[in-house]
Amino acid sequence: MSEHVPQVHGHCDARFDAVRAAFEENFRDRDELGAAVTVTADGVTVVDLWAGWADPARTRPWERDTLVNVWSTTKGPTALCAHILADRGLLDLDAPVAAYWPEFAAAGKENVLVRHLLSHRSGLAGLREPHSLEQLYDWELTTARLAAMEPWWEPGTRSGYHALTYGFLVGEVVRRVSGLLPGAFLEREVTGPLGIDFTIGLPEKEAGRAAELVHPRAADASEQAKAFAQLAPAAIAALANPAAGAAEACTPAWRAAEIPAANGHGTARAVAALYGVLAGRGSHGGRRVLSAEAAERVREGQGACRDLVLGAGFPHETEIGLGLWLSGPNGSYGPNPRAIGHDGFGGSCGLADPDAGVSLGYVINRMGPHIADDPRKMALVGALYSVL
Repeated sequence: MSEHVPQVHGHCDARFDAVRAAFEENFRDRDELGAAVTVTADGVTVVDLWAGWADPARTRPWERDTLVNVWSTTKGPTALCAHILADRGLLDLDAPVAAYWPEFAAAGKENVLVRHLLSHRSGLAGLREPHSLEQLYDWELTTARLAAMEPWWEPGTRSGYHALTYGFLVGEVVRRVSGLLPGAFLEREVTGPLGIDFTIGLPEKEAGRAAELVHPRAADASEQAKAFAQLAPAAIAALANPAAGAAEACTPAWRAAEIPAANGHGTARAVAALYGVLAGRGSHGGRRVLSAEAAERVREGQGACRDLVLGAGFPHETEIGLGLWLSGPNGSYGPNPRAIGHDGFGGSCGLADPDAGVSLGYVINRMGPHIADDPRKMALVGALYSVL
């Protein structure tokens, strides 16, 4: 804990002062290093704050346009790509994956549906054979191995968090239908037209703006290692084949790769805008990205269960919609159980609540030990809903 709170920059509407207070508390009481938070309400930016340092040596202040790897918060924009294609009638979420990706029918997967990919129910949470980071950076190799593998469980019956494979599975369907990898598709259809500062991977010319991720504290990392040691084989495959952390995510090779489940880079403003498309029932900044019906489909629950990968770390059942997690009874994204969002490994978060008309983006560089529901994020979410 530190009594020193770095200068907070940006703006915050008076009504949302509780969010600013929670943001400051994260630096004072929760070991924040550098971070930013943005909230939109009815499409208007009402909170846009940043503070701290972009590097552990505290030589580079966190700036208005500092970018950072947001880990699985990337999954929301990746799912958005698939929903855009479905909205245009180019992709049927109830069709077999093999209708678009014929090789995928191998090893008994001919009846796996596109919706099973979006909701982490395909049984392909992680690869069975050892898969290195260098191999992960090879799109063709990774997708070929996924197409050939046998599921860990009967597809469609349970969710099991697809930590890294999610982006290759959903992303390959996007590529087969559109001809573009998710990063290029997202740029063409969403981030380019809307001027959103978010990319899958990080162009080399933007490296100077990127914050340096920092590992969890030693005590936190020790607790994380103990939790990993108790995991079932499917969970180990999902979370540690290959293993990646702060050091790996700061390398040029990671940034140059297309990893649509885990290497999106953006500002909190960008995350709030992307999730704001869903909070705005398909519209953002006066532009329609999805029909209202398609935006609503994203939060169509696929059944609550103890997740086969994350279940050991959660004392409750969780439910995933078609690409994002439902807030549910545990309130991961606030008190509305049908609010949706996605956390990133270590603490980042995107949240969308169409009923309240709000979105939130939160990005950090000091990673905590949590895959989801980091205390810093939960403090910000709680503060937001306390004033709505």
